[in-house]
Amino acid sequence: MDSLIADLPPDYLTRMQALLGSEFPQFLDIYTQPAVSGLRINTLKVSVEEFIQFTPFPLEALPWTNDGFRLLPADPPFQPGKHPYHAAGLYYLQDPSAMAVADLLDPQPGEKVLDLSAAPGGKSTHIASRMANRGLLVANEMHPRRAWDLAENLERWGARQAVVLNEEPQRLADHFGAFFDRVLVDAPCSGEGMFRKSQPARSTWSPALVQSCALRQNHILAQAARLVRPGGILAYATCTFSPEENEEVIDRFLESRTAGSLPAFERLQLVRLWPHRGAPEGHCVVILKRIDDGPPAAFKPFQAKLPSAARETFQRFCAENLSAALAEALLPDIHLEGTYFYARPRLLPSLGSLRTLHPGWWVGELKAGRCEPAQALAMAISPEEAKRQVSLCLDGPDLPAYLHGESSRIPGESGWVLVTIEVDSLKKAFPVGWGKRTGDVLKNRYPRGLRWK
Repeated sequence: MDSLIADLPPDYLTRMQALLGSEFPQFLDIYTQPAVSGLRINTLKVSVEEFIQFTPFPLEALPWTNDGFRLLPADPPFQPGKHPYHAAGLYYLQDPSAMAVADLLDPQPGEKVLDLSAAPGGKSTHIASRMANRGLLVANEMHPRRAWDLAENLERWGARQAVVLNEEPQRLADHFGAFFDRVLVDAPCSGEGMFRKSQPARSTWSPALVQSCALRQNHILAQAARLVRPGGILAYATCTFSPEENEEVIDRFLESRTAGSLPAFERLQLVRLWPHRGAPEGHCVVILKRIDDGPPAAFKPFQAKLPSAARETFQRFCAENLSAALAEALLPDIHLEGTYFYARPRLLPSLGSLRTLHPGWWVGELKAGRCEPAQALAMAISPEEAKRQVSLCLDGPDLPAYLHGESSRIPGESGWVLVTIEVDSLKKAFPVGWGKRTGDVLKNRYPRGLRWK
């Protein structure tokens, strides 16, 4: 790993030595060590205590979060991103220090929360867990390609109350106003905390990049402030070490709030997580509170559209395939967007002309007078909420066949079947997708883009 130190930008080393002083040698030593990976358990689906009972991975608890762990080395090496439990959404692979952000934001069930720069979804999925699928989570990403990655991760996570947008911060602020209880700005930054993992991050870094990032962060933070209700919380996070992108951005932001026409904030907390103090790969998180008495946002409620023929189709699908309790919970909130059925979060206002990937929980598609269930529906329900299910064993041939997109001979009642992974030690099963059974053949309906190569 000595070659990694030689690959670090000289200007970066000079700056870090000035910043850390006597701690600099200890900090520099992290670049002689391998990068650390983390695993965060999806508490929407399984408790931490339960997961520990059956996990195949060696884990070490983290002191700053209850559901996150450091992945320890193993011989032979393992690939948690290619395990069936990952396909079932039981965990998210995330830098351990990044797991502190959602805990510091502290979202509560029933609140309205915005993740402003949410892709690929690590912090959004963590927020969804903290909210226990109650309230409203708006996950936004302005880059279209990354927004679809975000949508896929929230789908696998089983997030029922999430809306996925693809918008610029200013358009969101113009549309929503001071609407959200909590707003997270995971700011685009110079990425110094990624140097151990990313050669491009090392090669593109420069003092000029730090300054340009700081300017961009100033603008994003100013727009984010407009989205926080009076008394609400604004969290600002980066994975970089430079004060120009952390303390100086916040100080400049707070100074600008002295004008009476702007929402006023106070700083509640600033936390730096340093890799040489045990928090790889490093993060900075600032918690701000809006303290002025500005007016609450005025907004139009979201108007669900569901023509009577589509309603009858969806009701028929529910009666044939879902439990009565789930059907009863879904029907009041079902909205038809084009040919897609969504369960609308009840706190969602009108989205107007905002670029929207998913205006809620995607539950199905209208096709030729019938409803076909969405993958997102499978990933967010329990086995008991489906009328037919098939549990596949981790060490049997049918599970890998399913994940590869193959059909299987599994006799039973015809119709849509929820395919699950069985965990014998817990006597529980976790959904991975749908199949459609005709006779003794279970036809594979696992999405092509998710299938294992």
